[in-house]
Amino acid sequence: MSQSNNSESAAPAGGRFFGRLGERLVKTRQRLGRGLGDLLGGKTRLDDELIDEIETVLLSSDVGLETTQALINDIAERARRADGRDVPILELLRRSLREQLVAHAEPLAVTGGSRPYVIMVVGVNGVGKTTTCGKLAHRLQADGQRVMLAASDTFRAAAVEQLQQWGQRLGIPVIAQGTGADAAAVAHDALEAARARDIDVLIVDTAGRQHTHAGLMDELKKVKRVLERLEPEAPQEVLLVLDAATGQNALSQLKHFDEAVQVSGVALTKLDGTARGGILVAIAHQGGHPIRFIGVGESEEDLRTFNADEFVDALLPANET
Repeated sequence: MSQSNNSESAAPAGGRFFGRLGERLVKTRQRLGRGLGDLLGGKTRLDDELIDEIETVLLSSDVGLETTQALINDIAERARRADGRDVPILELLRRSLREQLVAHAEPLAVTGGSRPYVIMVVGVNGVGKTTTCGKLAHRLQADGQRVMLAASDTFRAAAVEQLQQWGQRLGIPVIAQGTGADAAAVAHDALEAARARDIDVLIVDTAGRQHTHAGLMDELKKVKRVLERLEPEAPQEVLLVLDAATGQNALSQLKHFDEAVQVSGVALTKLDGTARGGILVAIAHQGGHPIRFIGVGESEEDLRTFNADEFVDALLPANET
């Protein structure tokens, strides 16, 4: 069964929805979107001075040097193909951004096969990982899935308590043990319990000490091995949660977690709270990892399926001047 865009479908259609998302992304839009809009509004010629100014805006928004250069090269090639015709540079940039992002906008699909469908959620402390687990559980439950949560972040009592609060709020079971318990054992017990209760989706929250700490990666590998041993198809999804405010460090986290547990999707949180949301473009440019969700607020509905068209329209409207 594919996951539907439950919360999005309830939002107003067309420009009103883009406007609402634009309001959520106000800080990023002020720096990146409005900066580029003011810079490029009405311009149809790309010269060295304009290229330097575009580069400055993109770099200041955490798009990154490699991604910035790729975007500028793409815009320059599009302008060259225009063969002297007056084509708004802003529109060329919109097209380039859209193509960069759309290739990596892939919603999470809870597909057929063995049940439960196991989502192992990973990421460093402070990125909103446990909150993302709760919001994801809410989305899946609203989509008609029977959901269970596993509190495998056993090193932080607050994380276990937070997950249990989500379970109480949503009316879904949470498998947990005491602080300091073996994280892999919690995951094992949760998967067995999910099977016994005919659960559709098991979401496993995991520890998140710094990604450079070898002990964390060893622990995550163990959790994954235990799940695989119990069910060869599990975990069907390894979702890495990244904080948009960490900028280019998010790329380093992606690399380390991918090497350890083979990340299959990314959720980028706190986009509403940072002016440097260009990291999302950098993640897409790096390639290989679908962007599943963006977090744009505190409410249960603010974990949204990432849609490239909506993001570009909210960030850089076509009529921006």
